[in-house]
Amino acid sequence: MSSRSRATELRVLAGAVGVGALVAAVAGIRHRRSTRGLTLSSDVEPNALLKTPTLEADISELTTDDGAIIHVRAYGPVDGDPIVLSHGWTCSTEFWYPQVNALAGEYRVITYDQRGHGRSTVGNLPLGPDVLADDLSAVLAATVREDKKAVIVGHSMGGMSIIAWAGRHPDEVKKYASAVMLASTASERLIAETTVIPLPNRFPRVPVPVGRALLSSPVPFVSSGAMTKAIQYFSMSPNATKAEIQFCENIVRECEPHIRGGWGAVLSTLDIHEGLDNLEVPTTVLVGSLDRLTPPVHARKLARVLDDAGNLERLIVLPGVGHISSIENIDEFDKEIVRLRNL
Repeated sequence: MSSRSRATELRVLAGAVGVGALVAAVAGIRHRRSTRGLTLSSDVEPNALLKTPTLEADISELTTDDGAIIHVRAYGPVDGDPIVLSHGWTCSTEFWYPQVNALAGEYRVITYDQRGHGRSTVGNLPLGPDVLADDLSAVLAATVREDKKAVIVGHSMGGMSIIAWAGRHPDEVKKYASAVMLASTASERLIAETTVIPLPNRFPRVPVPVGRALLSSPVPFVSSGAMTKAIQYFSMSPNATKAEIQFCENIVRECEPHIRGGWGAVLSTLDIHEGLDNLEVPTTVLVGSLDRLTPPVHARKLARVLDDAGNLERLIVLPGVGHISSIENIDEFDKEIVRLRNL
C-alpha cells in the first residue's frame, strides 16, 4: 500500500482512539478545507438530509439498444462540477437523497435508476455485469462532458457497475472520470466471504447454491416489525437510527421481487475483478467496519489491487458502520466525495 494510503489508515485509527491534540487540530484544518460546498448533518435539523430534496431535478430518460428506459435525474447548477452516483441492489435514485441535499447546492449531482429499479425498465437483455457497464456508459455519455469530468461514486452494486464499466469500456475511464469512489462493494466472491449468515467453524463459507437461493429469492417484502429488523441485520449496523432504517426500508420495499431476485442471482456469481486494472484515476475504497454484505475483506482486496497499480487514493474503514455507509455516516461519506472532487 502506498504511503498516502497508510497515512489514511493511521488517521482513521487515530480518530478511533482519540490520539493527540495535534492530530485533532490537523483534522480540523482538513475538515474546513474539504467541506466547501457541503451541507453537514450538524448544519441542519435532525434527519433533514434524508428528506426529499427541495431542489427541482432535471429529469431525462435514455433508451438503450435493447429497449430499456434508464431514468436519470440531475440536481444543482448545470455548470457545476459533476458528481455521478450509482446506487446498489434493490435501491433507486431516492437512495441518494442525503447526497443530493448535501452537495447539490454547489455541484451537479447526477443520479440514475439501475435497470429494472425505480423508474427504469428492465429491457430485453439478460441481466449481468455487461448490462450494468453499458447503462453507466450511456448515463456518462449523456450527462458528462470530456472537459468537465466527474467524480463517479458507486455503492454496492453501483460500485460493481463502475468496475464492470472500467472492464468493458476502458477508454472511457479517463474520458469521463476525474476520480472514483467504490463504497461498500466487491468484485467477486460475494457469497463465499459474506458474514450475513454466521457459520460454525467447521463450515468456512456459505455454500454457493445456498447463497444463490437466498439472493435470488423473489419473495415479496411486506412491511412489518420482522422485516425492519431483517433489513437492519442484513444491511445496517446496530448503531443505525430508526430514521435511517425506515429510510432504507421504504426504498428497498419498492423494488419489484422479480427484479430483486434477478439481480440477486447475478450478484451471487459475479466476478469482475479484471476491471479494477482499468481504473486509472484516483480511487477511494470505503467500507463500514460492520458491513455484513460486503465485509471489509473485500475493500482491502480492492485497495490492494488498486494500490499495486498506483491508483489507490485512500482506503477508509468507517468504525461502527454497516453496509449502507452513505446513510449511516453521511458526513464522512460526503466529505470524501468533496475531497475527491477537489483533487
